[in-house]
Amino acid sequence: MKRHLCGTHAVLEALQARPSDLAVVYVTQDDTRGPQGPVVRAARDRKVTVEVRAVPFLDSLSEGLRHQGCVAVAAGDYPYLDLDGLLAQVPDLSRGLLVALDEITDPHNLGAIVRSAVALGADGVITLKDRAAPVSATVVRSSAGATEHARIARVTNLARTLAALVEEGWQVVGLAGEGTVLLPTLDLTGPTVLVVGSEGDGLRRLVRSHCTHLARIDLAGPVASLNASVAAGIALYEARRQRG
Repeated sequence: MKRHLCGTHAVLEALQARPSDLAVVYVTQDDTRGPQGPVVRAARDRKVTVEVRAVPFLDSLSEGLRHQGCVAVAAGDYPYLDLDGLLAQVPDLSRGLLVALDEITDPHNLGAIVRSAVALGADGVITLKDRAAPVSATVVRSSAGATEHARIARVTNLARTLAALVEEGWQVVGLAGEGTVLLPTLDLTGPTVLVVGSEGDGLRRLVRSHCTHLARIDLAGPVASLNASVAAGIALYEARRQRG
């Protein structure tokens, strides 16, 4: 199955991170000095085929997403990992930082969370095989291509996965508005999993039961809760701050 990456940033990130995955890059202008110049140069430097096609052709590939005259085609599905594969790629397990997503179904939220995870130094993202947004063209576009740098694992049962991580010595911090501790009071410098609940219902009961802590982000205004991707970004920044 082929997947499409739409937009200059997404295609550039894919060319930097996984050029061997790309079968072809389509552009509307083969001009190294034009708007698509950085993409054309990067593709040619990495021996990826570049073809010029009309805008309607790119529109048909992008399925309504803004493509900026640039669409890459990757041969095959997104290269998800399993949990063991993800942990094997964590450079230092004693300081590992993961983000676990409990039924995040909005692709824009998933893309934003993945971008924050990559930008703030998380070692990987864990999501569900079912009842969760897959890495689609919309997710790649929303992440501005950060998905191509990310390590993303899909699991069948998040509660069991968290329980296994706790047994391995990981601290599991669930983000919840009614959390019993403030997030900055926790030591996030050791192996830590930040768990983000779904857009509507938050963390499910069984997932909560396997969290080492339920932590809240201190809010000063009249708004009672934060968007899932915003909460994830704040928590990741706090972990990054503590780790220097």
